[in-house]
Amino acid sequence: MTVLFVDIVGSTRLVEQLDPEDVRALQRAYFGTVASVLRRWQGVVEKYVGDAVMALFDASGSDGLDAYRAVRAGLDIQAALARRRPAGVRLSVRVGVATGEVLLDLAGVRDGGHGAASGAVITTAARLQEHAPPGGVVVCPATRDAVAGLVEQRPLATLTLAGKTLPLDVWRVTGPAGSRPARHRVPLVGRRRELASAADEVTRALRERRPRWISLVGPPGSGRSRLLHEVTRAVSNVDGVPVRRRVTACPPYPCGELAPLADLVRPRPDATGVDGPGGVLAAFLAAPDDDTVAQRAVVACREALLGLAAEAPVVVAVDDLDRAAPALRRFLHQLHVAAGERGLPLAVVTTCGSGSADPLPAPARRIPLEPLGPLDTGRLLRHLLDRAGRPAALAARLVTLVGGNPAVAAAYAGAEPSGVPAAARRLVDARLDRLDGTHRAVLLAAAASGGPAGAAAVEAMLGWPAGRAEPVLRALAAARLLHPVAAGRWAVDALVARVAALRLSRAVRADFARRLRAAKDTAAGRVPGAATGVPSRGAGEREVCPLRAGRSRRSGGGARPAPVPPDRTDACDTVPGQPGRAGALPAEPGRAGQPVRAGPAAAATRIVPGVTAWPGQRSSPSSVVAAWPDPSPVVTAGRERRIGPPWRVGRNRRRTEPGGHALGLAA
Repeated sequence: MTVLFVDIVGSTRLVEQLDPEDVRALQRAYFGTVASVLRRWQGVVEKYVGDAVMALFDASGSDGLDAYRAVRAGLDIQAALARRRPAGVRLSVRVGVATGEVLLDLAGVRDGGHGAASGAVITTAARLQEHAPPGGVVVCPATRDAVAGLVEQRPLATLTLAGKTLPLDVWRVTGPAGSRPARHRVPLVGRRRELASAADEVTRALRERRPRWISLVGPPGSGRSRLLHEVTRAVSNVDGVPVRRRVTACPPYPCGELAPLADLVRPRPDATGVDGPGGVLAAFLAAPDDDTVAQRAVVACREALLGLAAEAPVVVAVDDLDRAAPALRRFLHQLHVAAGERGLPLAVVTTCGSGSADPLPAPARRIPLEPLGPLDTGRLLRHLLDRAGRPAALAARLVTLVGGNPAVAAAYAGAEPSGVPAAARRLVDARLDRLDGTHRAVLLAAAASGGPAGAAAVEAMLGWPAGRAEPVLRALAAARLLHPVAAGRWAVDALVARVAALRLSRAVRADFARRLRAAKDTAAGRVPGAATGVPSRGAGEREVCPLRAGRSRRSGGGARPAPVPPDRTDACDTVPGQPGRAGALPAEPGRAGQPVRAGPAAAATRIVPGVTAWPGQRSSPSSVVAAWPDPSPVVTAGRERRIGPPWRVGRNRRRTEPGGHALGLAA
């Protein structure tokens, strides 16, 4: 989880100069401004401490970009206070952002839910804020790694924080990162067939002057961006005519709906594609984040690209289109249609997630990126290990953990095989957090069983009736989160199993073990718990539902588990800032008071049908979250979840009652 601390510089001296009524007016305006920015970036105000505000990111919903949203919130708080001047006073604030492990009481996850989170990362964020320069946003190493490439950062002097035994490297964030060409230092491995297919489609479109749309589809970390880069390089000329490449990428939560369009029409050294200095294109390029200016330049941008295609073949490449606003998608669709009507040599190549259901204009082709095979994974690992100066023999141990994902391979190239790198953890957590409570509970139970698990074992661990787990296991196998190893038995993917186990608290793991042992004893005709050292639960003891802790994590943030609701089929899988994905498993929300452990990944949220959101939308989804009916009394909820890195397991206190209260000022 990522924690943000913000405090006013020189507040004591300022308060001494003001009347108490003016102080109250200043506080209300200041807290209101900060809270509104935090809500826009989906942060939750955990507490108000004097003039300081502490906020949590990943407490009520996550999209895997919690650290980025926290840092952007810190930058926006600085800008909003400078622009608004609460109560007519110019305020200067410091912001500290840290990512790490916390224990979260979901009953207190609300604005002003004082005491909802516990963990050393909270102290770290507060100490970073104290050392931040006025008007600055300072981050810890874990946050810095999580937002690398997304924001501009510069190192500050190493700090020795109070209570910390070791010095801490810190960075100051200066703003969102501008567009820059990607650097690829490792050879492309295992994508020869996909590259040839995409390059052939582009060449045909340009040669026949029949525009085509090619979509490279794959899960995060599958190498979509790298393949897009190689496709644009592979088609350098058609029949001796040089091909003009226009490339852009959609950042998470763009400042302007059409801002990525600026890179497509930005003048090259030959100044092609831009009108005179006073034209609308020049105005748009000067202020690409201004939506009003951008809307006026839409037609001019389209005509500029069509004009380029009339002179020479053009390839328009857009990375991470699933993050784009509807306005940018409409622009690309209209560009594709207009080029087809005019018979121009133009091809549109995009990348998006495997769950994207955005319809493509004909003619179009989706090229899926499947996981790399063991041989290609081993080749890639040996390249990466060689660059990292590590023994190539490690590749054999890492092949099963990587699971054919190039990003996971890159993460493990610099990490120990026995652990879970933070980058790999974020990818897996995001997959788990998109599951609903039922599917996530089954997956976690199967992972905690210690080996291939059957439906009967999972049902015993969860306290479910016979026959309920079998279809869920099959659905998880279809989603490639586990695979069948024998008749009626499934094994969880190696890396998924590690991450799933880390998301469970010690109490839940012990409860899983007790239930599984009791089921084995019963099957063997023994008294459950007899002579096994595993205590039986008394008749008057409260049953703890293991899946209540299913969405926690210990590697820098995760998501909370949802309760197991009555069987329903009308849920839609929607993640804040991302559109629902066709074919994805449904998502259902957690309930207040339900315990979980989580980290910096994404939490699935059930959204009321009819309410839509586009990637990057800043409004909080909390106003449209629908509550599920109470789950079965057999499956009762805990109240905690753990969030953060695995090396801090068991070092934080557990809270078993709803935490905190809302301060009057917070309300």
